Amino acid sequence: MPKKYHITVKPTPPRQYPVGKYTAVEFREDCAGSCKECVKKKCVYGIFKENYQHISSMKEPVYLYACKSCFRCVQECTKGIFSRAINPEYRNLGDEYWTPNIIHSTWYQAHTGNIPVSGAGYRGPFVGKGFDSMWTDMSEIVRPTRDGIHGREYINTCIELSRRPRRLRFHTDLTLVQDVPPILEIPLPILFQQPVVGVLNKNILMSMVKAAHSIGTMVFVQPGNITEKFLPYTKSFIPYLTLKNYKKYTDLVRQCKMVEISYEAGMENDVSAIRDINKDLFISVAVPLKADAPHISLKLAETDIDTIHYYADNHGREIDSKRPRFIKEMIREIHLALVNKSLRQKVNLLFSGGIAMAEHVTKAIICGADGVAIDAPLLIAMECRMCYQCREGLSCPAKLEEVKPGFGSARIINLMGAWRNQILEMLGAMGLREVRRLRGEVGRSLWFEDLEKENFAPIFGERKVS
Repeated sequence: MPKKYHITVKPTPPRQYPVGKYTAVEFREDCAGSCKECVKKKCVYGIFKENYQHISSMKEPVYLYACKSCFRCVQECTKGIFSRAINPEYRNLGDEYWTPNIIHSTWYQAHTGNIPVSGAGYRGPFVGKGFDSMWTDMSEIVRPTRDGIHGREYINTCIELSRRPRRLRFHTDLTLVQDVPPILEIPLPILFQQPVVGVLNKNILMSMVKAAHSIGTMVFVQPGNITEKFLPYTKSFIPYLTLKNYKKYTDLVRQCKMVEISYEAGMENDVSAIRDINKDLFISVAVPLKADAPHISLKLAETDIDTIHYYADNHGREIDSKRPRFIKEMIREIHLALVNKSLRQKVNLLFSGGIAMAEHVTKAIICGADGVAIDAPLLIAMECRMCYQCREGLSCPAKLEEVKPGFGSARIINLMGAWRNQILEMLGAMGLREVRRLRGEVGRSLWFEDLEKENFAPIFGERKVS
């Protein structure tokens, strides 16, 4: 029996104390000082144990990074002298899309490799923008044997990056008439890509490459960054090339399993020339996520390329549009365009931009993607604060330039272990045993826009679009 795929995580503490969400406010003059079971000692997460000496002096606030917001200390203090306050520095993390909660949660997962929990529950809005206006079906959650983490059934998270024949033809002796194209599989529907924002140096890139190599996924990277130091990992690289420069990197093309070519109008006839360099090569085409994306997908699907990779902006929005749509709507449109022309099974679809959490991976696949590529979460795993100071030429507060490959790769592996466990839990709750089965299954989801039209539009009328 083949070995079950597993991502081995190992707690990797941060290099510097992270920005915590809460601080404990304690009015010490009312403290009895004689409680045998002080609430700080009873904290089930050991939060105060790590900070006890500092907290006891109370010379300055201590912001509790690993607090789970259960508020047991506040509720059970016999003198009622405990309270909590939000760290103002926490509120300034990230931006409107890469929120403090996303950054803080990513840090925790990269540190521990565990799924994040919150004792106080979710107190945010019922619906939001983008992926937050979409919910997944959990109707099979009552079946614990479906749980891919703890249950008996194996849930497969493998996806293909290779092209597939549209139909199979057989001889009378049941042998295949045509040759079956080679298959390229990765055990996770998540690929890495070189970040377009934030600090990037050889150690940051090596951290990503080593993590990708360890868990069996691949990395999109500019060929100019592949030095001799990276040669042992060439099978994990997907070099980003163009029709003008691919001949310059013929040696690299021969060593890699897959390359990505930037889309140009009329390039369909040039794909075969690239494959002549390496007959076993798998080819992805990089396309900006613009309004003409569905039309381009139909043209490319008729060629012998393997994958189309669409790039949204860093917030998951359509590019070069006055009213940019979010990536989930664009995925759905491209997927259905291929389905309507009976081409969807021939080509794979990858999407990048705005994929910030594990649930975004599952929701993107429900919309019609085969997999996703991520960049910013990898930097956040290495303690990036998404402050964008590096854009202004200012020093990085997280000192990313000092990250060592061993530390960075361990944090990324932990993050992917936590994300995969969340994907397994969602698939198990849907009653699915394979992530490929989820592709395009919108019946496994609820969309706020559709529910609003069905239930409230007949009463209040259509929503005005500003």
